[in-house]
This record gives sequence, structure tokens and C-alpha cells, in this order.
Amino acid sequence: MMMTLEQRLQMLKTPDRRVDVVLDTDAYNEIDDQFAISYALKAKERIAMQAIYAAPFLNERAESPEDGMEKSYAEILKLLELAEENVPVLKGSGGYLPSETSAVRSPAAEDLAQRAMGYSAQNPLYVVAIGAITNIASALLMAPAIAERMVVVWLGGHSLDWPDTQEFNMAQDVASAR
Repeated sequence: MMMTLEQRLQMLKTPDRRVDVVLDTDAYNEIDDQFAISYALKAKERIAMQAIYAAPFLNERAESPEDGMEKSYAEILKLLELAEENVPVLKGSGGYLPSETSAVRSPAAEDLAQRAMGYSAQNPLYVVAIGAITNIASALLMAPAIAERMVVVWLGGHSLDWPDTQEFNMAQDVASAR
């Protein structure tokens, strides 16, 4: 049974309670992700961190998307050690989506596909994506039913009236699909 628009909008309301969160991040790419991880770990009154996923990235800091993901994975572990926190960390995709219909299997995508099934529209899993959206898109392709069990909060995109809709976190996946 497909969710109604009203049900989807209800899920998007700001929660008034502590929520379960997974964070998908290209932590080695730039410093804002390190701040986001640190903040989320210490905001225990609002966030119950369930897992952190390493996302791919490619720029002058990485030789390939897989190298970017591996460096982000190591950076996440380093931050957790410094924060004296114990949270599951999973490696994400070593590349970007090959097409809009082909998932990239990774420990992160598989974990999200399985983990989200333990949630519901009334008690969704919050997925905070602050890197390329590959891991989340892959999980959705692998298990479409999770769309009704999670809320994705994605750092990315421009307003419709922005003159250029090229956006790093989306463009990496879309460009590689062409």
C-alpha cells in the first residue's frame, strides 16, 4: 500500500522527541562533515546515532571515488576515537550509481536496506546524507519498501529558480550515470 501525501507530510514534521539517525558522510572531503559528526554524537538528547556510513567523493583530496570513501571511513573512525564514542561504521560505495535503476552494493547500502525495515511511518529512521547520495539511492533501489520507513534529510540541491542546478552531491551520481 502506497503512502498518501498527507502521511508523507506528517513524516516530515520536525520531531518533538529523540530520533534514531544514520549519518551518510564523505567526512574526509571537507571539514563541515567533521563538525556534523561531532555535533550529532554529542546531541544525545535529540539524536540516537545508529550508524555512520562512508560516502564516496572525488576531488584533489582523493584519487578515485573509492579512495575518497576509504579516506572518509578512516576519518570517521578517527573522529569516533577522539570523541570516545562507539557507533557502527560501514564502508559505502566505491563508486557512483551506474544508472538510475542500478544499485551499487556496499556494506552501508545493505545495512540501510535492512535497518530501515525495523522502522515505520509512525516511527521512521532519520537518514542524514551530507555527501553523494549513492549509498541511500542504492538502498532504496535494493529495498523500495524502506522509502515509507525513513526520512531522508539531504544536504544538497538548489531552489528551482537558481540559474544553475549543478549541485556537487547530486551531480557526482548523475554525471556518472550518463
